[in-house]
Amino acid sequence: MAYRDERLPREKVFRDPVHNYIYIQHQVILDLINTKEFQRLRRIKQLGTASLVFHGAEHTRFTHSLGVYEITRRICDNFKRNYPTKTAGDGLWDDDKERLVALCAALLHDIGHGPYSHTFEHIFNTDHEVITAEILTSPETEVNQVLRAVSPEFPEQVASVIQKTYPNPQVVQMISSQIDADRMDYLLRDAYHTGTKYGTFDLTRILRVMRPYRDGIAFQISGMHAVEDYIMSRFQMYQQIYFHPTSRSMEVILSHLLLRAREYYSNADNANEMGAPYLLFPFFKHEFDLDDYLLLDDGTLTTYFAHWRQSGDPILSDLSHRFLDRKPLKSVIYTSETEHELPGLRDLIEKAGFNAKYYTATNNSYDLPYDAYDPKMKKPLTQIELMEEDGDLIELSSVSALVNAITGKFSGDQRFFFPREMLQNNAADTDLFDPIYQAFQQHIHNDTLI
Repeated sequence: MAYRDERLPREKVFRDPVHNYIYIQHQVILDLINTKEFQRLRRIKQLGTASLVFHGAEHTRFTHSLGVYEITRRICDNFKRNYPTKTAGDGLWDDDKERLVALCAALLHDIGHGPYSHTFEHIFNTDHEVITAEILTSPETEVNQVLRAVSPEFPEQVASVIQKTYPNPQVVQMISSQIDADRMDYLLRDAYHTGTKYGTFDLTRILRVMRPYRDGIAFQISGMHAVEDYIMSRFQMYQQIYFHPTSRSMEVILSHLLLRAREYYSNADNANEMGAPYLLFPFFKHEFDLDDYLLLDDGTLTTYFAHWRQSGDPILSDLSHRFLDRKPLKSVIYTSETEHELPGLRDLIEKAGFNAKYYTATNNSYDLPYDAYDPKMKKPLTQIELMEEDGDLIELSSVSALVNAITGKFSGDQRFFFPREMLQNNAADTDLFDPIYQAFQQHIHNDTLI
């Protein structure tokens, strides 16, 4: 057994508002937590712009990653206690072989996230899963050095779990499936920090009814109602929290702010001004490396935004103000029947003095709460299997009327975002804007484009 595979002489704990205690029992886990790459996650919020809507949502990727580790540890304990392998190939849990790789993958699954996570990823064409694998396998990172102390091949093994190519589907499904440690932690943690009680579910019961089998993880059929509760909690969280229109509005502003910065600082004269975002230049040119990426966190970007409020570019300055001072855009729902009106609305917004490229946007937010396995899908989902007393498996939606009602049905909406000023007629000193505002508002009814 390698040194870093040893158990700590006395387990360490992290106090946690969701799990009470998070138990650290292996030297390798403690060493990974203390790497600079993992500590960077303290400076990246889990929910990005949602904290501008739900003021308690200040939790980080660091706390979430610890939570995913803890749930995975509890799953491993349950499997070791109740379903230990007895003979090779029996489909039960081989704790000696699989525990450490599962725990490390759980802890490190989000280590590749950048500042403001998905918005940054969209603008600069980064991929946090690819970067996660690079952090794990690059000899230059502290994370890789810790993992290699277990064995030379261990970094690639852990990376393969996150990439879903690891040969044991039980380990992969612990970290990535329709009901996994990642989703279970972020639902409970996000519900706690946003104050939304309907996002909670019975974690203890779900972990109790989980069990390994040859092709992955199943749930005892006696626990079906706990699984149903989890599916509905996830559905509610997406509709009420993750798809909140104000949070999406702030994401639009953030996205346009970064786009405008890239355009503005591509001019050599502007690249040398005070507050120039030197740490972002490699991303503006898409010539960044891992070292460049790991220098960034939410605070880095926020500092640049504060500088840009004083920018000589009025759009960059105004977007920075709107983001930092929480001045969201307004939005309306549109459909295929009303989409044809959007070009006309953009024209009116231009006439009112706004650059439509930076002050309008369309945003589609849809979620698939649950779906049965379909091999023809581009990325087939691992369906939730219930195990009957005789060992037979049955897919969840085939026995749950509640889950069947939402299976394969996308939920969400598509919105058109525009400046809040378009719903106001505060230009009383000039007659020019009155008909523009009035013409715009004739298309808007409550939250919907008519």
